[in-house]
Amino acid sequence: MTRPQAFDAWLARWSLEPDGDPCTTHSSLLLPVRRDGKAAMLKISTESEERWGAGLMVWWDGVGAARVLEHEGDAILLERALGTRSLAGMARAGQDDEASRIICRTVAALHAPRGKPAPALVPLAERFRALEPVAARLGGILTRSAGAARALLAEPRDVVPLHGDIHHGNVLDFGERGWLAIDPKRLEGERGFDYANLFCNPDHAIALAPGRLARQADIVARAAGLERQRLLQWILAWAGLSATWLIEDGEDELVAPTLRIAELAEAELGPDRR
Repeated sequence: MTRPQAFDAWLARWSLEPDGDPCTTHSSLLLPVRRDGKAAMLKISTESEERWGAGLMVWWDGVGAARVLEHEGDAILLERALGTRSLAGMARAGQDDEASRIICRTVAALHAPRGKPAPALVPLAERFRALEPVAARLGGILTRSAGAARALLAEPRDVVPLHGDIHHGNVLDFGERGWLAIDPKRLEGERGFDYANLFCNPDHAIALAPGRLARQADIVARAAGLERQRLLQWILAWAGLSATWLIEDGEDELVAPTLRIAELAEAELGPDRR
């Protein structure tokens, strides 16, 4: 595979040797590398949100997240995950509950106090702005998702720097270093938000399995020290926002199952606690 020239300057600047094929995502360029014989991952951001996320990775300083070895401009050099385990694979192999507990422990490490000022972060309310106009236009469960979001954002609890995109593919096996997070967004808000996306992942087949959402709500609430009802409200709000983005992006085939997750969370809340 041809290596993009964008990597060349950073390979020279940081004395790196390519160690695998490059990969392109919607927001970055990735290249496995080695420096002084040690495995690392060179990442070049192609979107501003990814650049801000790199600053949060630096702030976490390797606690709960991959360690940053270098960071300058659009480029970041991270320790590389060399472990062979996959949380998505665990969930699909009958270890869904254990995968969620692992993720909860990782998120707790990210949320732990650092004793130093966090980088500039975006209030969580900004993240939810897209939901209101789409809910007003389409109604239904999106209206209830928007209502849950308004209530939660009006009286936030336990405000911390947030990862913003916690799912099974963003917590990786780093061997002796354990399970660590990658690819954060630059958000600040109630810590319960960071757990909501687990309920839409690792795929819709698992997320929509009978009884899965209710069982996982018990597990995650207990593991994360969250109020179960408030966690369900976050799931309702998040699934609505996720569906909104899918609608805006024209990914119509994913909208219905995502809205179904919102409906399951609402049903689990009960008629008097929404």
